[in-house]
Amino acid sequence: MAATTGTPTDVPAAGRRERTGWYFYDWANSAFATTVLTVFLGPFLTSVTKIAAGCQLSTDVDECAGRVHPLGISVAAGSFYPYVVSLSVFLTVFVLPVMGAVADRTPRKKLLLAVTAFIASAATMSFAFVTGDRYLLGGILFLIANISGGASIVVYNSFLPQLAGPDERDKVSSRGWALGYLGGGLLLAFNLVAVTILSIDGDDQRTLDIARWCIVSAGVWWAVFTLIPLAWLREHPGAAASTARGNILLDGFRQLGHTIKGIRAYPLTLFFLLAYLIYNDGIQTVIALASQYGTEELDLEQSTLIITILLVQFLAFGGALLLGAMAARIGARKTVLFSLVLWLAVVIAAYWLPAGEPLPFMLLGVAIGLVLGGSQALSRSLFSQLIPKGREGEYYGFYEISDKGTSWLGPLLFGLVFQLTNSYRVGIFSLVIFFLVGGILLALVPLRRAIQAAGNTPPRLI
Repeated sequence: MAATTGTPTDVPAAGRRERTGWYFYDWANSAFATTVLTVFLGPFLTSVTKIAAGCQLSTDVDECAGRVHPLGISVAAGSFYPYVVSLSVFLTVFVLPVMGAVADRTPRKKLLLAVTAFIASAATMSFAFVTGDRYLLGGILFLIANISGGASIVVYNSFLPQLAGPDERDKVSSRGWALGYLGGGLLLAFNLVAVTILSIDGDDQRTLDIARWCIVSAGVWWAVFTLIPLAWLREHPGAAASTARGNILLDGFRQLGHTIKGIRAYPLTLFFLLAYLIYNDGIQTVIALASQYGTEELDLEQSTLIITILLVQFLAFGGALLLGAMAARIGARKTVLFSLVLWLAVVIAAYWLPAGEPLPFMLLGVAIGLVLGGSQALSRSLFSQLIPKGREGEYYGFYEISDKGTSWLGPLLFGLVFQLTNSYRVGIFSLVIFFLVGGILLALVPLRRAIQAAGNTPPRLI
């Protein structure tokens, strides 16, 4: 019986094969978060935007006086990418909660996972066509990939409460994040080899072409490894699936309306979600804009950035497991708060990094790697405790608004600060507010009472 493992009897027993299949979707989609969002896309799309603005590739973005005009709006070349990131998250506010409601009401969640994952991976592979000054095509493809990818992760996360009981979720969630960082780091290592072998000093166009094909490789990786969870996961239809009638999409919209009205019955869950959205927005902004900061403000080579991100990835594998073990001793909330203090130190240190010196940047990457995976994995498992049974998809739809590369306030603030000050350093320092406010709100959430209010049994340690 499930009781022998500490899993409640209403959680179906999940074998090692099924859990491994679930872990592998982290392995599959993390290639987009690492190779695309963290390393290549920011510098690549900014370079294409500089070409469209009439600047040479060798021109620093803060010295590029030209502007682009998407939909008639005048935008500085250095601000286009942060603005597109913010727009993608603005759109996910409308898409992901609906997708979550649909996931709860469909008896075929694996099909939903397949459709959303393959649309996202196809959009990523289509970056092969983003050549010359096609910055707008690149922005559109990114919107499709990021929104559809976020939708797939909503479906993926909704499996977690059905694969593990309350006392196992920190461990299961941490293993998924750890494997994801390992997979993302492996593809990034392959791309590092490609950049090292194929790049030619002084040939900026060749470097841009290599970056484009590295982005495409992430789409291929995503599509291929998604086949494993599709083969090994079992369907876990919730109670809402048996009551769904007619068009599931329309039913999902109707259910979302009920959820928005009914969420007032769970104010503590909403309080936790607010704290998470704030501090994770800061985390995701650092991840998404680190490479742009490194190339444009610190004048670092692309190879330095990739090596640093590789350090982050492989250290995050161990860091996720380490913080998961820490959570087993002191509780998940205290562990997340500890990680947020370290994130605050990282952002402050980033402001003072010297330009042109790779070692301090790499050391900062080591610090990020140790806290990155654990802070995210434990937040995911904590939130799973606060969701009313049978509503996992709906609530993870709201949660995913600020997860794995999707953030909006941070990039918006970063872009605005750059446009006003022409300084990436001031932009990165402005992110301090997210970790301070988010950490304070998280500390104020009465978690045990919040879990009981959602109708769940609190784990031994929180």
